[in-house]
Amino acid sequence: MTMVSTSARRPEGPRRVRGRWPGTLAWALWGLAMAGVAGIAWFDHLLRQAGRTELVQLLTASGVPYALTVLSGTTAGAVLASRRPRHPVGWLLLALGITVVASGVTDGYARYGLLARPGSLPSAGYVAVYADHSFIPWPALLGFVLLLTPTGALPSRAWRWWAWVAAAGPALFMAWRSFVPGSFGTPYRSVPNPLAIPALTGWWVPVVGAVAGATTVLAIPVAAVALMLRFRRARGAERQQLRWVALAAGLAALAVAVTVAGAATSNAAVRDWSTGTCVALVPLGVAAAVLRYRLYDLDRIISRTLAYGVLTVLLGGGYAAVVLGLGQRLGRNHSLVVAAATLALAALFQPARRRVQGLVDRRFDRRRYDAARTIDAFSARLRQQVDLDALRADLLAVVEQTMQPTRASLWLRRQP
Repeated sequence: MTMVSTSARRPEGPRRVRGRWPGTLAWALWGLAMAGVAGIAWFDHLLRQAGRTELVQLLTASGVPYALTVLSGTTAGAVLASRRPRHPVGWLLLALGITVVASGVTDGYARYGLLARPGSLPSAGYVAVYADHSFIPWPALLGFVLLLTPTGALPSRAWRWWAWVAAAGPALFMAWRSFVPGSFGTPYRSVPNPLAIPALTGWWVPVVGAVAGATTVLAIPVAAVALMLRFRRARGAERQQLRWVALAAGLAALAVAVTVAGAATSNAAVRDWSTGTCVALVPLGVAAAVLRYRLYDLDRIISRTLAYGVLTVLLGGGYAAVVLGLGQRLGRNHSLVVAAATLALAALFQPARRRVQGLVDRRFDRRRYDAARTIDAFSARLRQQVDLDALRADLLAVVEQTMQPTRASLWLRRQP
């Protein structure tokens, strides 16, 4: 009888809170966010009935990525908060999703009560104050998500001062935007601010606003720097967790580049869809890192994504070339070309997938590729090996090379 034992050290995560109230509260907040999305859709319906389609937020092509982002962030936050209630990142993601939804609800309320049907809704001017400035907490919340991932604590005590600044800056900036006259933005420029204080006109007022605004804008870049410093010091499971966050952050950076390109080309649909899709992956990456779900499968996920992406481009491009090229030449027999191209695509899918996956694995998932080759070589030697000591040494070497445990041992029990 042969037994191989391997073990690896895993740092202990946040301790679980007893009771069911954290999970109940988390999913209640998730339900509140989903109800808010429905409220945004209802205000869009009222705006369409009033003939102000230019004021609609959610019921547009650009509104679908917004809903996708809200669903991703709040769901990831609810799962984290219910399973790791002592970990602050789940509650931060929930707060981020709820503030985004609250922004949409109040914006719809103010647009209908001030612009579509003036005077039809009470206190619409006061609601517009929050709606116009509701974006201010978002960078701070996302910055704290990055700052506290994956351990739930700051990278070190030296970051405490920045945590206080990152929390106070957006609060001061929101107060400044709320009480300074003439601070309303689009589409409320023609609406007077009911909270404006005319006395706030001194030279120090714009200075305070500039400092608070700069602090708010710097929340995410500074948190990204902290994340990189944490990654450089991390080892073991924590390093794997941060790789998930790095992947999500890379996709968010891609979203920023696409947003800039979309703004330059005035292609709002491409900009909004690309940004919404990429940003929606950030909470999922953070949740996978904190929960350690399939923690060591990141290389495999990346390689499979790249492989299927390349395969889609190759086969899709070939299919389009055949259908469009030969279809124009054959004319009436266009349907036969489509059928033949479909059959050829089905026949080539599996061979092409294996070939592309092998190429991608050799480049982007080299450890898994080398491990598979090592196991295959050991299987070939196993069929020819008769020396028990040599077999034991080979088995331990294969386990050490492929699994890389902190300790490996082998027990042999002789038959009586």
